[in-house]
Amino acid sequence: MASPDTQALVGKTYHIKTFGCQMNMHDSERVSGLLDSCGCIEVASPDDADIVVYMTCCVRENADQRLYGQASAMVSAPTPPSGRRIVAVGGCIAQRDGERLRAHIPNVDVVFGTSALASLPRLLSEAFGEQPGAIEVDTEESGTGFSTDLPSHRAERYHAWVPIMSGCNNFCTYCIVPYVRGRERSRTIESVVAECRLLVADGVREICLLGQNVNSYGRNIYGEPRFAELLRAVGETGIERIRFTSSNPKDLSDETIAAMAEVPAVMPHLHLAVQSGSTRVLKAMNRSYTRDEYLALVGRLRAAIPNIALSTDIIVGFPGETEEDFQDTLSLVREAGFSSAFTFIYSPRPGTPAAKMVDNTPHEVIQDRFDRLAEQVAQQAHDANQEDLGQLVGALVEGPSKRDDSVMVGHSEKNRTVHFQLPVGMRPKDAVGKIAHVRVKEARTWYLRGTVEGDLS
Repeated sequence: MASPDTQALVGKTYHIKTFGCQMNMHDSERVSGLLDSCGCIEVASPDDADIVVYMTCCVRENADQRLYGQASAMVSAPTPPSGRRIVAVGGCIAQRDGERLRAHIPNVDVVFGTSALASLPRLLSEAFGEQPGAIEVDTEESGTGFSTDLPSHRAERYHAWVPIMSGCNNFCTYCIVPYVRGRERSRTIESVVAECRLLVADGVREICLLGQNVNSYGRNIYGEPRFAELLRAVGETGIERIRFTSSNPKDLSDETIAAMAEVPAVMPHLHLAVQSGSTRVLKAMNRSYTRDEYLALVGRLRAAIPNIALSTDIIVGFPGETEEDFQDTLSLVREAGFSSAFTFIYSPRPGTPAAKMVDNTPHEVIQDRFDRLAEQVAQQAHDANQEDLGQLVGALVEGPSKRDDSVMVGHSEKNRTVHFQLPVGMRPKDAVGKIAHVRVKEARTWYLRGTVEGDLS
């Protein structure tokens, strides 16, 4: 409900564009919930919105460029019915750049940092009360509270993001996150479990626990990591599916591996970012583990959870990377048996130690390495999907395919994309959020296709 301070927002339309990680997606849901509570109305297109909010990521350079392009383009967008459009930028780029954003995007009216979500309604109201061109900036790190204290407008009724901590203490040399999200701060086990119980009561079937490094969850309040305990406690809430991200290898304990194996709701998939297969490069990245330590960890995971699917992140072209280093990465990809990977060409982030490292490797050499890695990853993704051929997998139904609305899409327990036709007579909207038991008839590189057996549950 709108307060006297936010009456200017009642009836205003809004559109949110999100760049970056799952934490940004969760923050966008909280921003949407805040605006809903002020009487705003969500619309599908920025052209129709009185308020356009960009939730930003600054981990990679292309996110900056996408923000600059899209936000600047709003200058020439059709004027909304209210007669004035407010452009707001939040998230990590807002935290990093603050008022300097206007040098790149002069039409920005409001900037709010990663810990300033709650201030957005006030900032927007003040911006609507000013003359065109005014700007309000709030990028202070309050250091108190979590965005989970704010109302939420979830994108899907069956899925929820649940932050368990914020910030990061690792300071990988290429990463800007500790500088824009701050140091690690964990929520209590009791608060996380209470939120999960409420979500289960609201019909949520799958949650994803979020943190920059979930494996160190609890260290700042309990004196030691307690993520394994948290997994077990969340597993007792009645939730059907548990996933989590991000997971730093250096802190993945045997206790957590045991909890993953023993809690039925924890899905047999883990995203375990390696970044490089070269011990020398890993040291330069300040990743705090070696190639051999990572592969030993993979061995323990597969011993405890034989059917686990592993995915990862890999950076190509980190300063000083040699062909020998890259060959170490290719061989680690094979030995670890990744079923998928997010691969990136290194881009320097201002303010990080790696940005000062000199590297004279020609771009075409780095691009060639990237292409070879992508080919290897694609082959392994194809091979991994063959394991499910003929098997019955449980796909949590997300909705129709964007390319073909007669085909439904879901994700299996191993987080593999599954395509299938609905039983005759079932409407797509009635299937969303249910689990389809799909017999896999076709296994392609990036998806499985099959037929539904039995009723959706």
